[in-house]
Amino acid sequence: MALAINAQTHTPCDPVPTENQLRWQKMEMYAFIHYSLNTYTDQEWGFGNEDPKLFNPSNLDCRQWARVCKQAGMKGIIFTAKHHCGFCMWPSKYTEYSVKNSPWKNGKGDVVRELAEACKEEGLEYAVYLSPWDRNHPEYGKPAYVTYFRNQLRELLTEYGDMFEVWFDGANGGDGWYGGANEVRKIDRTTYYQWPETYRMIRELQPKCLIWNDGSDRGDLRWVGTEAGFIGETNWSLLNDKGDVPYEQLHYGLENGNVWCPGETNTSIRPGWFYHETENENVKSLSKLMDTYYKSVGRNSCLLLNFPIAPNGRIHPTDSLRGIAFNKMIHEVFKTDLAKKAKKKTQGNETIITFKEPSTFNRFVAEEDIRYGQRVKKFSLEAEVDGKWVSLKDELVDKGDGLTTIGHRRIICFPKVTATRLRFTITDAKCEPIIKRTSVYLAPDITQDTPDAGEKHASDYYIFFGADKTMFVTLNDEATVTGFRYLPPQDSREGLVTHYRISATTDWKTWETLGEGEFSNIVNNPIWQTVRCKPTRAKVIRVEGLRLAQGDRMGYSDVEVLTLPMSIPAQRKTSFETGWKFHRNGVINAEMPDCDDSSWRTVTLPHDFSIEPSMTIRDSRATLEEWDNVQVGPFTR
Repeated sequence: MALAINAQTHTPCDPVPTENQLRWQKMEMYAFIHYSLNTYTDQEWGFGNEDPKLFNPSNLDCRQWARVCKQAGMKGIIFTAKHHCGFCMWPSKYTEYSVKNSPWKNGKGDVVRELAEACKEEGLEYAVYLSPWDRNHPEYGKPAYVTYFRNQLRELLTEYGDMFEVWFDGANGGDGWYGGANEVRKIDRTTYYQWPETYRMIRELQPKCLIWNDGSDRGDLRWVGTEAGFIGETNWSLLNDKGDVPYEQLHYGLENGNVWCPGETNTSIRPGWFYHETENENVKSLSKLMDTYYKSVGRNSCLLLNFPIAPNGRIHPTDSLRGIAFNKMIHEVFKTDLAKKAKKKTQGNETIITFKEPSTFNRFVAEEDIRYGQRVKKFSLEAEVDGKWVSLKDELVDKGDGLTTIGHRRIICFPKVTATRLRFTITDAKCEPIIKRTSVYLAPDITQDTPDAGEKHASDYYIFFGADKTMFVTLNDEATVTGFRYLPPQDSREGLVTHYRISATTDWKTWETLGEGEFSNIVNNPIWQTVRCKPTRAKVIRVEGLRLAQGDRMGYSDVEVLTLPMSIPAQRKTSFETGWKFHRNGVINAEMPDCDDSSWRTVTLPHDFSIEPSMTIRDSRATLEEWDNVQVGPFTR
């Protein structure tokens, strides 16, 4: 069929977005802020029995959060007002489990309000995350809790100004404290919360507020099926209004869906959602953030990027600097549209962009006018090089050319090409296409971030499985182990470890426990899980799967044993022999005497330097003279 790229008659191709959804799509990027008692217990999910007295940040500064997010290009902030542990970051009158019973500001503080005011000052939109699951509340799983949940939601929607979105997490039911019952409670997530009534309340109180929910009662936005920061290269902003949504529909949408329900791509700038000191060296690189941008905003989605708050109450400097660099790179990529000075000619289903002289580019952007629906199903892209048309494909897809849906914005990435013309052809569409804009760019190369050099992985080991869901990792040589990393199965929940115990031995007789706990949120976010421990000599690591997501045999994609680098003998001094040279990203590992947990701290060296006679190395907490055992490496002499 003949397709008009710029249709003259704008007949809607139903379904179409609401005004709220259109406004949301234009935001493109906004921030998640995760902060709660989990920050102080080094957990992703709290159990519900954590002491409110743990919440006492030394320098909480919501204005710093807002400034950083704005400089990182975020248009708004969604804040975890209450996570699964049930602890409320505002002084809710419906529970004592909140900041009003913490020592912070003598119980008079209100983080939700401070952030609302900070967002207003910076011109950012504001929204809240309210976990339906509450592992603290004694009535969870019973009808009374639904009333409690709605009462808290009403507080948030009536006392803190306009909200652009309310976010209901999909994790619902399981083990928890539940007021001291300390048991497992399961609910029917499709009926328990009575979502239709809750939705009516939200729309009455906040008419411009969008609802994010992945339950059977469709909200305004959908989850994309992963927390890794990408959506399908084919992405329809449509679903059906009823019934469960399988992964394929979450990730790719539904071409013939009967409601407009676009995908929101959420991920964290770190591996976890909450702050963990052990992840300070694992902040997403600039290249990874740009890859995330192309696979979210560049695929007809919006990016919800998380910035966890550190225990002092501020966004960590590494995170803030990386976020700001990310925004600068986006502006650098898209500052010059090479098509602006070129000649565009559209005829039927084809647009040809003719450059005044051969031009080098590696990005193509197309945008539909989605006010009238999403229409394009397939297109092609060709560059004229030395008089011949060469087909281009999206280099970020594994199969096919990736040239499928467009929607609000589609960014196609490909290797640099120098061409005199570029041809964009729509080859299939649901309805007559309405293309609002096409543009062409040359993205600069990104230098990869330098990886952390302070710790190494034991590369020589083998794995075998015992009974009772147990894995043994045997090292070829005895080593000083500082942690263990587990990558769960990536294509199935079968054998995925949710609760673990990790032990070590040098002789197969005496086992020392390195760690025991829960891999929180691992089902939805099956990323590397890291368990840190004090340096322990080991020959064998035993990993027990205390609880699996599915099945009765432990599964894994990969494991790593973390060990100390080569080190000088432990000693009680900080004056090292002249001549030792330490490289950037080298580390100093030291054990504080008389410390309750005898935990090892890591000090990252900011630059190359050599040890001079009687040189004292300091970090932000103490001089090394205050430490007990000291080990240094890697180094050269």
